[in-house]
Parts: sequence; structure tokens; C-alpha cells
Amino acid sequence: EMYARFPDVPKYRDFRKMLDKEKGIDAVVVATPDHMHAIASLAAIQLGKHVYCEKPLTHTVHEARVLAKAAREKGVATQMGNQGMAFEGNRLITEWLQAGAIGTVREVHAWSDRPTHYGKLMWAQGMERPTDTPPVPATLDWDLWLGPAPEQPYHGNLVHYNWHWFWDFGNGELGNNGIHLVDISRWGIGKELPVKVHCWGGRFGYKDQAETPNTQTVTWQYADGSAIVGEIRGLYTTEPMHWDFFGSKGHLHIAANGEFQILLGRNKQTEPPVEPLPEMNHYANFAGAVRTRNRDMLAAEIRETHLSTALCHLGNIAYRVGREVRFDPAAGRFIDAPDADKLLTRRYRPPYVVPDRI
Repeated sequence: EMYARFPDVPKYRDFRKMLDKEKGIDAVVVATPDHMHAIASLAAIQLGKHVYCEKPLTHTVHEARVLAKAAREKGVATQMGNQGMAFEGNRLITEWLQAGAIGTVREVHAWSDRPTHYGKLMWAQGMERPTDTPPVPATLDWDLWLGPAPEQPYHGNLVHYNWHWFWDFGNGELGNNGIHLVDISRWGIGKELPVKVHCWGGRFGYKDQAETPNTQTVTWQYADGSAIVGEIRGLYTTEPMHWDFFGSKGHLHIAANGEFQILLGRNKQTEPPVEPLPEMNHYANFAGAVRTRNRDMLAAEIRETHLSTALCHLGNIAYRVGREVRFDPAAGRFIDAPDADKLLTRRYRPPYVVPDRI
């Protein structure tokens, strides 16, 4: 449909060739699978291109750090596709929280209802196990699709949409939609990286080929004792997505549609208003930042979103090593946990590499 609307726009299979030939490009939208986000985004940023990258920003903590550093040094606008950050209601709520509307926030609980949405089953994760090794489709460059991932045979579960559930390519539901929970939670209480992470869960209800959990509960604890608790539910649930902020003076509840209420003590506060406010167009917000070269106007700028992305990765690492882990935010590594440190990055298959230094 888009090609039909713009028939004269050049089309490329390989983004590297596009960046090499199309010198006049101002901005790039990266909507690849997670494992290629940093590869494509970094290539564009290093050429001085502005980048809109889908969530989660990267596939690893290491990549999040590198992208944030590169964007800062090049001075380019870099937005992550977390549309929740564009809801004026969420932005206003964050201002209230940080101004002390419910006192000092000590705990946040966030709940994801995927694969359901308001009680309707919409995004089921289960998949059939492959029984053969089919040929690579003629329309697919399998080597380019693999990118930094290890060489492996093609099968249909590794491409759209099920690539999300394999560690070589995706970050499970925590990276896929949990990032929405984490971003608003972390942004709301003004925190950065935690000092302890604990995760438990598993892949329940499906006997399929996937590697990532579909059910997770993650606790990110900060140095002052405050915590974010995120819950991912990969099976049918009637409980919609929501957030609950608990402070020293009261409780703030946010529903998935942006409606909210504040409860101070035993009483529900009717002011400020409970009606959701208008949504800013996330793409128009990015385009405006590109045109004006004003990164500060971005709703989901990389200096914030790379931290939220890192929280998702830290949660998955705690799940994969099977225990609570302690993290040193200043050093950017775990404490006495070499097995967890290894998962801060990945082994790259050349030439698809995100370097340690840029």
C-alpha cells in the first residue's frame, strides 16, 4: 500500500546500501526485529541522521549505552516508539508525581494484559513446532535477517511475528510490551537504574518452540529502597493493563486508556480531572524535533528511553540466570555475577557488530 502511494521512492533490501547511496536522507525509521535495532540505528546516527527506533530501543544493555552515547555526541534527535510517552495525561501525571502529589513514591505496580486487550484475546503467543526445514523464501535475505545472530537454518517461527520469543532475535514479552509498563513507571518516579533485580516466571500454557517466558514478575529495587514491580501475563486475563503508584500520602491509579484517579487516605480525590487528555502524535513529535533540531521536545528521547530499555534487559537477565542479582549502576555491571555480566552484551556475527567503543 505504501509503495503504491510513493511508486518513485527507491527501494532497498539492505539498509547499509541505502545509507551509502542516499546522501540526502535526514531521518531514518528503524522497525526491524529487536536484534537489528542497534545495528541499523548506529549506522544512521554515525552519519548524522536522526533516528526513530521502535521499542525496545536495543537488544542488549550494552547496545543501549552505545546508542545513547552516539546520539549525544552526534547531536541527533533519537526517539523510541513508545507511544505511551506521547499521552498528555501520562506526561501530566508524571509532573504531579514528581511534584509530590501523593508524597514520596515508594512502590509502583504495573500490569500487562497481553495477549488480551480489555478481555478480548488478540495477540496469542503459541506456535506450532516445525516438522521440517523449509527453503528460505525468495523474498528473504536470510543472512541479512540473521544479522548478528548465529548462523542457523531458516524456519517460519524465526520471522514475523514469532521472532519475539527467541533470545537470538527478541526480548520476549518484557521487551515487546513490558517496555510500555517500565517506561511510564520509571519516568513517573524519576529513577534511572536499579541496584537489585529479581524475576520469576516461565512459559506456561504452551508446549511450543519458544525460549522466552510468557509470564513474568520482575522487581527492580533502587538504592533508596523504592521499587517497581512489573507483571507480564502471557495467557488470557480479564484484568486490563494498568499502573499503581503508592506514595507516602496516597495512591495514584492509571488505567490503560489514560483515565486515572488519586486516592489520599480513605478518600478519592476528584481533582485533578479524571478524564484522559489528548494524545500527542508521536511521529509528528519526532518530525518536529528533526525540523527544528530540538531534541528537548521529543516525547521519548534516547537519554530516557535507553534507561527504560536497560531495565527490561536487566529483568530478562535475572530470569535467565535464575536468581536475584545485584547491579552497580555506576560501573554498569553486576556485582559478583559473571554469568549475568555475559548477558549484558551478545556475541556478534561479523560484520554485524556494535563495538565496545565508538
